[in-house]
Amino acid sequence: MKLIQKIGLGIFLLALLLFNALLFMGQFELTEQQLQQNIKPEHVEVLQQQVQPMLGKTYTSSFAFATDFNRYLDNYNEEQQRSKQWDRVIWDDYAFALTKVASQGFVESNKLLLLLLTVVLGAAGALLYILPQHRGEPAGVRNNGIMFSSNKSRGVVGITIGLYLTAIYVLLYWYPEYIVNWTLLVDPLSYALSGGPASQWFFYGTLYTLAIVVMGVRMFRKYKGNNYQLVRTSSVIFFQLSFAFLLPEILVLLNYPWQDLKNIWPLDYDFFFDYSVASMLGSGSVGMFMFIWGIILVILGVPLFTYFYGKRWYCSWVCGCGGLAETAGDPYRHLSDKSLKAWKVERWMVYPILVIITVITLVTIANYFVEFALLEQSTGVLHQWYGFLIGSAFAGVIGVGFYPLMGNRVWCRYGCPLAAYIGIVQRYKSRFRITTNGGQCISCGNCSTYCEMGIDVRWYAQRGQNVVRASCVGCGICATVCPRGVLKLENGPEQGRITDIPVLTGNDSIKVLN
Repeated sequence: MKLIQKIGLGIFLLALLLFNALLFMGQFELTEQQLQQNIKPEHVEVLQQQVQPMLGKTYTSSFAFATDFNRYLDNYNEEQQRSKQWDRVIWDDYAFALTKVASQGFVESNKLLLLLLTVVLGAAGALLYILPQHRGEPAGVRNNGIMFSSNKSRGVVGITIGLYLTAIYVLLYWYPEYIVNWTLLVDPLSYALSGGPASQWFFYGTLYTLAIVVMGVRMFRKYKGNNYQLVRTSSVIFFQLSFAFLLPEILVLLNYPWQDLKNIWPLDYDFFFDYSVASMLGSGSVGMFMFIWGIILVILGVPLFTYFYGKRWYCSWVCGCGGLAETAGDPYRHLSDKSLKAWKVERWMVYPILVIITVITLVTIANYFVEFALLEQSTGVLHQWYGFLIGSAFAGVIGVGFYPLMGNRVWCRYGCPLAAYIGIVQRYKSRFRITTNGGQCISCGNCSTYCEMGIDVRWYAQRGQNVVRASCVGCGICATVCPRGVLKLENGPEQGRITDIPVLTGNDSIKVLN
């Protein structure tokens, strides 16, 4: 079995090496016809003049091509801004589209082959490494030396992986023109699903979904025998593959707006923005259904499901962010900060973000009805800054790139406004709780160690107190790793759910913890 794992790891690393090398392959040459076909008519004349030196010139990498294009366009825009001719500034980002259509050579001509040699072969190698794992391990106990792994304890390997993931997210969000060769790989799949070429977001969605599927197999191996974990993992794989990946692309193929029907405001922060509403309402009955469905989820779906099942119904069973955290991020769940300071920071970050996006949304909706008389066009600036700081930098770059550094639920703990919304409902109006049997607790600390949300579960277990916290996502790992069966995830009557326990403080006074 060790030999199979070594072969699998070798295949994965070779595929990853080729995958990274693709960024520096191919040739790029932009023609005047390509320029005219891929930009707005009002910008054709200006861009023809500005990028004239590039037309017909052959570049040996996307980096060289995109750098030249951005330099010419930035020089033009800066000149217009200095002369205060704001109406002549080109705000559209054409770098990715033009770099992709200018691609030619090895990568462009061998998309399907290279897809098989990188993404598919890499996934196969990962599975070969994963499948022999956790053979003969007892169910429940996970004292497997994870703290001594360089990958899983902020060692050199973990830091390297974190830096690599962070770099990918930075390129994806802000410099997609430099990864056009990666998007070319999934062009055949994109044409098959939506009838059009792949964008950087389709490429991202493909890798994202594949990561959940492959690492979901790891979850099946690691938590074999635990029905709750097996069903929960199957659920996040299903919702990501169907609702988040396949269905939205099929909608595009049918000329309807791209929409992940399981995404909910305020996580789907631009759902009520004017351009999203206009897109849905302008798409006939299907678009109207999307709009009404989204409102129903926010107003009725979240409170109703949370009342009966707690936060877990979404955060651990449906959500794409949670799906990646629970599969690809599972090896890093023990890295979450369990300190009181971290808990205070969490509360002072996640709830203000919920307030901010609520205010932005309300202002946007008001503007929609008063024809932007409120704050005029400044709501667009609010949208951009929220998208940049929260939607991109926090949710993507930090939320996933920092898995090996801060644990797998950084975004869910500190940034997700939907987690904050559901958490408030769970804390004060829900039947869900994690019950404890303090008489059987041996204080091993497994539950607290592996709590991805930074909850000191052992503190509750030692006192026989139910775990009722707004941040708990109900993943059930604390119960899974408990060697004595002290913890149970339950849905019961609200009465008796929260137990007040008198505890002596340092000043010998009584403090009630709830």
